Amino acid sequence: MPPPIAQLRAAKLSLGLRPLFQGVDLSISKGERAALIGRNGAGKSTLMKVVVGQIDIDSGERWADPKITTGYLAQDPDLSGFETLRDYACADLPSADSDRSFRAEAELSALGLDPNRSTQGLSGGETRRAALARLFASDPDLLLLDEPTNHLDIAAIEDLETRLNAFRGGVLIVSHDRKFLENTSNTIFWLRQGKVFTLNRGYGHFEDWAAQVEAEEEKALAKLELRLAQEEHWLQRGVTARRSRNEGRRHRLLALRQERRQKLSMKRERQQGAVLAVDDEQISGKLIFDAERVYKSFQTTQGEKPIVRDFSIKVQRGDRLGIVGPNGAGKSTLIDLLLGNQSPESGRIRRGAKIELAYLDQRRSTLKPDVDIWDTLCPLGGDQVMVRGRPRHVAAYARDFLFGHEQLRQPVGSLSGGERNRLTLALALARPSNLLILDEPTNDLDMDTLDLLEDMLAAYDGTLILVSHDRSFLEGVVTSILWPDGLGHWRETPGGWDDYLRERAAILAQTRPRSSDVSAPAAPTSGTPSVLQNLARSKLSYKEERRLVELDALLTRLPKDIAGLESRLADPGLYARDPKSFETASKSLDQARRLLDALETEWLELEEKRAALSASSG
Repeated sequence: MPPPIAQLRAAKLSLGLRPLFQGVDLSISKGERAALIGRNGAGKSTLMKVVVGQIDIDSGERWADPKITTGYLAQDPDLSGFETLRDYACADLPSADSDRSFRAEAELSALGLDPNRSTQGLSGGETRRAALARLFASDPDLLLLDEPTNHLDIAAIEDLETRLNAFRGGVLIVSHDRKFLENTSNTIFWLRQGKVFTLNRGYGHFEDWAAQVEAEEEKALAKLELRLAQEEHWLQRGVTARRSRNEGRRHRLLALRQERRQKLSMKRERQQGAVLAVDDEQISGKLIFDAERVYKSFQTTQGEKPIVRDFSIKVQRGDRLGIVGPNGAGKSTLIDLLLGNQSPESGRIRRGAKIELAYLDQRRSTLKPDVDIWDTLCPLGGDQVMVRGRPRHVAAYARDFLFGHEQLRQPVGSLSGGERNRLTLALALARPSNLLILDEPTNDLDMDTLDLLEDMLAAYDGTLILVSHDRSFLEGVVTSILWPDGLGHWRETPGGWDDYLRERAAILAQTRPRSSDVSAPAAPTSGTPSVLQNLARSKLSYKEERRLVELDALLTRLPKDIAGLESRLADPGLYARDPKSFETASKSLDQARRLLDALETEWLELEEKRAALSASSG
């Protein structure tokens, strides 16, 4: 790695009398994409604020290269005080910069946002994209990203991966998205028990390395236990510890006891985790949902937009259905239709008998900011929570979700994102259920809790419907995936995320026309108006057919160009030999990838339109 551009040395920070972290050494260099890993509450966000200079440390040293600029993406971006998204995205740019408005608009447009749009009424995903646009418009040398994938759909996450991998500065990321970290990181900082452990490899190697670190700690603890037993034996033999010649040994014994307490505390932290469980109190009927030829649309400024078109599916007891798609594709609408919260415009939906629903909604609307944890879990008063029909003390149940007794009177509005998510899970999982619907359950959860949630869902005997942008979580939980084609149709793919990717690629490969297969449209002929109208509805326009031919040629050439650029940038000595050439190739690669994605989307839309026209004429 090149020399560091930001660094902490022996950093210590305390919250009251308790050290949050101490003795922390951490450095970030250009080209380094470091992931900061740790449990909820370990201090990751606080440590990131120390690196960016928002929080001062008690002792140690914080250093940053004075020539660099730093961009920081907070976990909860605040857009208040700005009238439009353009105003917000320009905020970090010098007012004397004549291109500031253009750069801000370009970044907002690239992320699918209208620069003139008001900052009021944005969804979580739109807020996150606006914050990323502001960040990239400032063109920083060091990026610090706190949960950057929260509320982003999978396409936006993959675009962010591409951009970060082409970024030449330094990056520090806090994220729960394992697939995202696998695809972006080349360094790991593991924050545990107030210290940082460093692995100079990507997240794909983290699990094996962490297991090795913990195994070495177990060996060290066993050796410490043996030494402690020997020292205790010496003390119990009646040797007078007050004698000066024995004072040193007594102090060593006390130090050993303190070391043992610390190591046992670390061991308990590893073993501790949220206790997640769901019982299916009542077995549902075999049929859960039976939808047949369902149609639902919304009115937009451009006219009617189909969200669900000709949708048919059977969901049976024990199915584990994952629903994926970009924000706005209609995932929540689909769930509302199945549950009966919205009515289809045509088609029918049958619902099975004896369904007991537990539903975790994306907006976490069950939580009230001014109510504390205790009263949230016990809304009718008292100290008992009914957990799947059985009473439990509120403190014991809250402890299953990692809430200490001292937190029970803490208002919900003061909780972190991960804590709010755990509390919502506690509410949802307390209900007896044989149908579990989870809408974005993984937001802000740490990786240990994600693993436990996966284990819980694996043991769940009921029916699961999961909406998620977390690709690793989908791969580990669901048995089929429902996905949209962009025109209101939904396809079901058996398997997990990797199976969906393979089938989607195969469908694109099979339906993409070869240039020789595209024939020129027939010349207009005389005939009745009805014949001409039927012809217009059954075929693409001449301009659209020609565009398909152009797209086919571009989609054949572009992947080769991208592969050539990737091969060129893989040369480890290119930057040292020719920095300008490296920069040009990096920008070209980023542009080519974005262009390929846009062209594939355009091609798919035209092909789907042709198929729809052909079907309607038949």
